[in-house]
Amino acid sequence: MSTERPMCLSGRGVTKVFGLGRRKTVAVDHVDFDFHEGEVISIVGESGSGKTTLSKILLGLINPTEGEIFFQGKKLDLSSHRKKKEYWRSIQAIFQDPFSSYNTFSKIDTVLLDCIRMRGGGGLPREQKVEMMIEACKFVNLKFEELTNKYPFELSGGQQQRLMIARIFLLKPKILLADEPTSMVDACSRSTILDALLDLRNEIGMTPIFITHDIGLAFYVSDSVYIMEKGRFVESGTADDVILNPQASYTKRLISDVPKIREEWDLSTV
Repeated sequence: MSTERPMCLSGRGVTKVFGLGRRKTVAVDHVDFDFHEGEVISIVGESGSGKTTLSKILLGLINPTEGEIFFQGKKLDLSSHRKKKEYWRSIQAIFQDPFSSYNTFSKIDTVLLDCIRMRGGGGLPREQKVEMMIEACKFVNLKFEELTNKYPFELSGGQQQRLMIARIFLLKPKILLADEPTSMVDACSRSTILDALLDLRNEIGMTPIFITHDIGLAFYVSDSVYIMEKGRFVESGTADDVILNPQASYTKRLISDVPKIREEWDLSTV
């Protein structure tokens, strides 16, 4: 992992426990991490590994039971609503089900205008706002003139996810948490969405953090990979080191589950 880039987000001993006594569940168990600015990071694990709980901690949606998180070298303080709003200007998220992220009663124009307002552009002339929305839609291969006065639910799943990326283009966060962003779209949309997310890194200097069960995707997009099992990081390092030379048995199993296209299929077992 790079030591030359400035530190973006880091954690020491981050732990999350739900419940008490016999009902206690340790979802995240004393994890350490160092995410550098501009780095593409993937946190990989199966369902129940703790990766989504960790992402909620990183987003400031839930508090850790133990441990500390540092944002740009300073201990993260979310003790007031004002401090949370300030932090949320720097970190945004895209989830696997884009439909659940939208207000059913808000048209696409309103969705995008809200992003401009959140960035302090509420007082800009209408014409300038429209230009910004056109640019954001164009970035993800959408035409604003075909979207205006429509609702997000009128779009396909792939288009909804690309609209979410257009929001990120306007919001320009320092960090983007992408939780299974391509799991509910077709193969063609999957490639388009991944390319757009990686282009965002170059366009606005953003640090993308992918939360995924797909170790193949992690290898394709990532600089650094963290493998998570039962709430702990069992392995971490560069994508090449972790995936081409895995040490943990769990990592080896995840890799073995990836289909090998060039191998002959044994149809007798189907």
